[in-house]
Amino acid sequence: MTATITYYYTHASPWSYLGHARLGEIAARHGARIDYVPITLSAIFPKTGGVPLPKRAPERQAYRLVELRRWAPRLGLPLNPEPKHFPTDDRPAARLALTAKARGHDIAALSLGVMQACWVEERDIADPATLVEIANACGLEGQALHDEAESEAGQQRLDAACQAALADGCFGAPWYMVDGEPFWGQDRLDMVEEALRTP
Repeated sequence: MTATITYYYTHASPWSYLGHARLGEIAARHGARIDYVPITLSAIFPKTGGVPLPKRAPERQAYRLVELRRWAPRLGLPLNPEPKHFPTDDRPAARLALTAKARGHDIAALSLGVMQACWVEERDIADPATLVEIANACGLEGQALHDEAESEAGQQRLDAACQAALADGCFGAPWYMVDGEPFWGQDRLDMVEEALRTP
């Protein structure tokens, strides 16, 4: 039976970005399926004790930057740990990706494109024009997706995704579920792979 990895993430998380492509590689190695579920931490943190980055203690904010500067070269990925357009509203990108998913599209590349826009290319992923451009570059109908994503149905998809994440115990991103077992953070991807190896 094909294993499924349920993957909760936000496009505005550098940790989600750092693990995104690697998760795809792990799934491919093990013949696993990934259920991509973009969420917004603005719906997760208030219910799970999380604190938005600007409200964290200076020491925590400083150490986060230390870790980002360690992990990006370790993984061989480009990353600006302090991008121009961050913090930013992660909800428009989540709604767009969920709408593409609802239309039957594989949103792995779309989500990676959005993450790269934020963490590499200094683009504003809360800007509709940016999201439309990224979707178009992925061969999708960007404007149509955006228009539907910003409708009531688009918000309902995001609400449902966040409720599913909370039901799976999610309190941060990225969050991976393998056969009911949770893993928090891209630094747990080795453990995700081990779980896929376990019969």
